[in-house]
Amino acid sequence: MEDYVYVLDYFPQGSGLSKREPTCYAIGELEFKLFELVLKKDVTVNLEDRVYIGKNSNLRKEIDRVKRRIGYSSLTNTAIMTLEYVVRNIITQDQKRFIRFYNESQPVGQRKHMLEELPGLGKKMMSDILAARSSSIFKDFEDLRSRVPTVKDPIKLIVKRILQELSENNLRRYIFVVRNEHQ
Repeated sequence: MEDYVYVLDYFPQGSGLSKREPTCYAIGELEFKLFELVLKKDVTVNLEDRVYIGKNSNLRKEIDRVKRRIGYSSLTNTAIMTLEYVVRNIITQDQKRFIRFYNESQPVGQRKHMLEELPGLGKKMMSDILAARSSSIFKDFEDLRSRVPTVKDPIKLIVKRILQELSENNLRRYIFVVRNEHQ
């Protein structure tokens, strides 16, 4: 369940068929669910704002209600452009959660390791990561970068994977994104 989301696009006059109420597109910070949200009267939001959508109505300062879950194909060009920055920000703000992937990922078969699911990470980089983490787990992304020089930007690798999981409907595994049953 998402409590906080980041605004990807904002429509002060509404969007789609509902031109009467101000809406925005947003992405959840825990499960990366995509939403169309209706704003409260006389409230505006900015791109990349973090807003509360949870059950406690007293904490909902900007959002009136969740209108619906949406898929990646429903996003506007602005939302798609904002998405990469927001996802990078989410990962950076919660390094402990995402470094865990590098520390705990396991093989998913005899020939493939979960680390290889990250676009741009091949067998050499995977071997380097596994060798480095065998002595001690990574404390954060800087620790990973310093101990595994072949990994220049570990955050970017996860960002690419999350964007792939959001935009493609036929992946075998979804590691970070909780899929919408209607996608």
